[in-house]
Amino acid sequence: MENKERYFRALIENNGQLNEIDLGEKLGLEENETREIIVQLLSEHKIEYAENRVCNYSLMKTLKRKNNK
Repeated sequence: MENKERYFRALIENNGQLNEIDLGEKLGLEENETREIIVQLLSEHKIEYAENRVCNYSLMKTLKRKNNK
C-alpha cells in the first residue's frame, strides 16, 4: 500500500508536531483511511501508541535504533 509507506515516512519526519489525523489530511488522506493505516502499522509493530507531543503514535523503540544507524 503506497499510502501506508508515505504516511509512515511522514510520521517519522513529523516527529510529533502534528496529530496523526492532521498528518494524514496533509497527505490528502481521509480520516478513515488514516485510521486504517495506523491500525496496520500498529499490527506490524512499526509504531506504538505513546503520547509524543501532539501526536499519539511514535516509532517502536527498535525501529528508532535501526534508523539511527
